[in-house]
Amino acid sequence: MIKLEMKGILKEFPGVRALNNVTFTAERGEVLALLGENGAGKSTLMKILSGVYAHGTYEGEILVDGQVCKFANTREAEHAGIAIIHQELNLIPGLSIAENVFLGREPKTKFGTIDWKRVHRETQELLVRLHLPFRPTDLVSALSVGQQQMIEIAKAISIKAEILVLDEPTSALTESEVEKLFAIIRELKAQNVTMIYISHKMDEIEAICDRITVLRDGSSVGSALIGDVTRNELITMMVGRDISQMFPKVEQEPGAVLLSLQNYSVKKSQGNGYLLQDINLQVRAGEVVGLAGLMGAGRTELVMSLFGALGLKSEGSVQVSGRTVHIQAPSDAIREGLALVTEDRKESGLVLSMNVRENTSLVSLQSLSSRLGKLDHKREQALAQRYINELRTKTPSAEANVNNLSGGNQQKVVLAKWLANNPKVLILDEPTRGIDVGAKVEIYQLINQLTAAGCAVIMISSELPEVLGMSDRILVMAEGRIAGELPRAQATQESIMKLATKGA
Repeated sequence: MIKLEMKGILKEFPGVRALNNVTFTAERGEVLALLGENGAGKSTLMKILSGVYAHGTYEGEILVDGQVCKFANTREAEHAGIAIIHQELNLIPGLSIAENVFLGREPKTKFGTIDWKRVHRETQELLVRLHLPFRPTDLVSALSVGQQQMIEIAKAISIKAEILVLDEPTSALTESEVEKLFAIIRELKAQNVTMIYISHKMDEIEAICDRITVLRDGSSVGSALIGDVTRNELITMMVGRDISQMFPKVEQEPGAVLLSLQNYSVKKSQGNGYLLQDINLQVRAGEVVGLAGLMGAGRTELVMSLFGALGLKSEGSVQVSGRTVHIQAPSDAIREGLALVTEDRKESGLVLSMNVRENTSLVSLQSLSSRLGKLDHKREQALAQRYINELRTKTPSAEANVNNLSGGNQQKVVLAKWLANNPKVLILDEPTRGIDVGAKVEIYQLINQLTAAGCAVIMISSELPEVLGMSDRILVMAEGRIAGELPRAQATQESIMKLATKGA
C-alpha cells in the first residue's frame, strides 16, 4: 500500500535545475533506499518532502495516504507525520538532551508552563528504548558526534513519525551504534513506519533496505527490489557508466622517504599521561600508507598533531625529506610540504561563506600574489577553473558558493585547495565519507595520479575495504600506539581487527 507519492517534482536554483520531473513512491512499512551520486538531487527531494523548501518554490505534488499536501514549513510536515534526520546535526549544544528532543513543542501544564516532569519522563523512555546510557538533563555538548546522531533519532521517534527520512545516518556512528540503529529501524518497520534511507554504503543498504530508487542528474532512473539487482548494476544506474573496478589501485615503486616519525609522542592536555606514544612510521614517495583502527584509537589525533593543529606538546623526531622539522602550527606544516584533508570538510576544510574560487586559492594566496601582496585575480580564476576541470567538480561556476554544492563536490574543492600547493605528503582523513561511489572512484584515481607523480599519501579510513583496496602498507593503531604493520598482500579485515582490538 502506497504511503507516499511525489509526482512531477521540478526544482531549480540559480544556474542549475536540481530536480527534473521526478516521480517517487514509498510504501507503508518499507525501508526504501534512495540512491544517487552527490548532486543527483536526493537531499533536495527530501527537503521538499520535509517542508524545508516550501510549497510554491517547486513544481509537482506531494501525496500522503492519497491526500495532497502543501507544506509551508517543516512544522507542517512534522504535523503530517514526516521527520528527517539530516546528515548535518541540528542540535543545540548548550541545551540538555530533553530540551533538544522537545524543542519547539514542549508539553504544557494546565497553568501554561512547560511540563518538565513529562519532558524528562518521555525523554528517559526514549533513551532506554535506544539503549543510550544518558540522563535527560545531560548537555548535548558533552556527547560525541555519534551519540548526538542517536539523539537526533530519538527526537524523530518522539514525534511519532509515520514517514522517517534518514540522510547518511551512520556517517559518524561506531559499529555498535550502527547495530543499535538497525535494531530501531527494524522495530519501526514492524510498526508500519515508512523509512527513506539515504546512504552511499552498499553493505548497509543490502542489510537493511527492501527496495531501491535511483536518481541521476536530477531525474528518476528507476526502482527495484534489493534482491533483483546486483551491486554493479546499482552502481551503473547511479553513475550512468560502468565502473569495472571499485578500488583501481595502481602500485608504484616506492621512492625516497618523504616523511619519518621516530618515537613520536604527544602528551595529554591534563595530567601526566600520553595521548599518543612511541609512534614510528615512514612514508615513501609513490606510496599509500593506510591508517586503520577503531574510533578513539588516535588516528585523527596523530595527523592533527603532525600538522600542528592539535595544540598539544609533542616529543620525538619528525623528518620531511630527510630533514628534521619542528611543526608548531599548520602554517609550518604547509611550508614543509604537508597537506591535510580533514575528516569534517564543513567544519575545518572549507569556508562555507566563500565561493569555489576563493576556497581553492586559500592555501596558495602567497604564490598568487605580487611582491606588494596584491592578489592576481586572473591567475586565481584560472587555478580554480583548472581544478574544476581536472576533478570534474559539478558547480555552475567558480563563483558559486561552496555551501550550495553537494558533499562530494565540496570534497573535491577541499582536495583542489591542497593540490594547488603541490604537497610532498598528502594526508587524507576519511576522504570518501558521505560521498557516492562514482566520486569515490574518482578520488581513488586521483590518489593513483599523485603517487605516480611522486607524492606520498597517508590515508585514514574507517571502511576496511577502502584501506585494503588502496593501501600499499597498513599501520593499525590501538590506544594511541601503533599496534602493528601489515603489507598489502598479507592484510585482511580479520588481521586488521585483531591488531585494532589488541587480540581481544
